[in-house]
Amino acid sequence: MNSELTIAQIGVGYWGPNLLRNLVSNKQCHVKLAVDLSADRRDFVQSLYPDVKVSDDSEEVFSDPDIDAVIVSTPVKSHFDLSVKALEAGKHILVEKPMATTVNEVEEIGRLAEEKNLIAMAGHTFLYNPAVRSVKKIMDAGQLGDIRYIYSQRVNLGRIRSDVDALWNLAPHDISIVQYWLNEPIPISIKRTGMAYVQEGIEDVSFLNIEYPENILVNIHVSWLDPHKVRRMTVVGSEKMVVYDDLAENKVTVYDKGIDRMAVLGENMDFDQPEVSNFNHRSGHATVPVIKWEEPLKVEIEHFVDCVMGGAFCLTGVDHVKKVVTVLEQVSTGRHSLKLINSPNISSGLIH
Repeated sequence: MNSELTIAQIGVGYWGPNLLRNLVSNKQCHVKLAVDLSADRRDFVQSLYPDVKVSDDSEEVFSDPDIDAVIVSTPVKSHFDLSVKALEAGKHILVEKPMATTVNEVEEIGRLAEEKNLIAMAGHTFLYNPAVRSVKKIMDAGQLGDIRYIYSQRVNLGRIRSDVDALWNLAPHDISIVQYWLNEPIPISIKRTGMAYVQEGIEDVSFLNIEYPENILVNIHVSWLDPHKVRRMTVVGSEKMVVYDDLAENKVTVYDKGIDRMAVLGENMDFDQPEVSNFNHRSGHATVPVIKWEEPLKVEIEHFVDCVMGGAFCLTGVDHVKKVVTVLEQVSTGRHSLKLINSPNISSGLIH
């Protein structure tokens, strides 16, 4: 294989410029073509990167034999079709989240990628965030003890979208992080509560409750209608607790706090009485791990290149994506309260 990956990017809208910037700066990538329907976006690309050819026709990407890989950064509804066309043309893909909107579509992408020996990767960028990886190391080392529950807030008074609701827009990040932290478990049950206030049929706020094995509870709150921008996740363990705050200067803080149940003897030291419970509240020091910061998107692009050129295991490949999309799909079909432990496909990691 060549020492350089020739890449085309389809879609240079809201998130696309960040992808393009990191692709152009990666010495192993040669960005040959950028496609966007908007003349303004094509002019934007040309003004910054005159060596990158621009077009309004994605077919130029699929018909060009020099292009090895395609970055898909378009509205969600087009992800599946563009991914399939790219794979059928023999090109690796990195698709912005969500890769697709149904498990069947994700499986089809995975089938094509395997058949053609290609990489199909989703842009779950937070799994390449050094702070998220720091929390993962803390959890895997057992510093928190048994994981009891996780709750997250991803809210702001921000960008309203019409192609997806707030759940599909924001929650893929949190679901992806939780799956990563907990080593890809299969949920037992999922419940969603949401409401559409601004646009009919498009929920602006959702609360997602997930029960995982080993008595782990997860609550995810996403909203476009909140007075504050919050990007925070808290993990509560039996020994310690950790807070990941993506907007804070110190993004990870470990708290030596908890409640220990202690057995004590009854009054008057009567040894014939059964033991009664007492509770000890621990409140030790808070510690801030040292984290070597790198832009997550830069790390993501490097990982994609390494998967394509070096054969690395793809962290956000189809297997990971299926679990994330499963949760989202199950609560987006009118069945907002689901008990999933008896799913006939639970052994395969899929819930239908």
